[in-house]
Amino acid sequence: MIRRTGLAVIALVLGVTSVQAKVLGTFGTVYQIAEKDALAEIEARARQVDWSKVLDKKKVENYQGPPDRGSLPRAKRNRSYQVDMTYTTEIDVPDGKGGILYPKGYTFNPLDYVTYPKALVIINGSDPDQVKWLVASEYNKRLDVTLLLTEGSFGAVAMRVSRPVFYADRKIIERLKLKAVPSVIRQKGRLMEVTEIVVSFDITKTKRHRSSNKHAK
Repeated sequence: MIRRTGLAVIALVLGVTSVQAKVLGTFGTVYQIAEKDALAEIEARARQVDWSKVLDKKKVENYQGPPDRGSLPRAKRNRSYQVDMTYTTEIDVPDGKGGILYPKGYTFNPLDYVTYPKALVIINGSDPDQVKWLVASEYNKRLDVTLLLTEGSFGAVAMRVSRPVFYADRKIIERLKLKAVPSVIRQKGRLMEVTEIVVSFDITKTKRHRSSNKHAK
């Protein structure tokens, strides 16, 4: 069985032909799905770039996500459900070696061939309670977590969290059959398991509670 991790896995699992961090567009060379060594080289090159000279800081802070982002309601109950990732390719999927990995029209479950040991955490970045929940949760500092926003300001969320920020576009939402946020997605065998989490934080109540405690003392 072929084992792949990282960007190539996300591309196969979500059924897309390329993986973009839809944050501020594409800069420089556009790479196709690559193997582990090539991805490591790309990441090394990215670290050598002085992004402060490439990106407009104001544009970064005010970015609200891609035009095809989707809105999801807040989760009303804690629940988990599984998603079958079986997919029919819409184009020929290259193997990175000049050949075809999967021809157009081929139906397969990518999780039969790849493994994704990380977790995807998806929140609404414009909901202060969801951002507060993430910051207080174990997911904020875990290296095996990828954070995706359905909505919200890149700059505002990036200032609060301890990790890179990406966006979930409509295709990702549909592919994972997401119904509400926050959601945590992990691989469970040949399926992806989506866990919706109820966020009970209320900033106004929290401030009042702290204020009443101070007066009581």
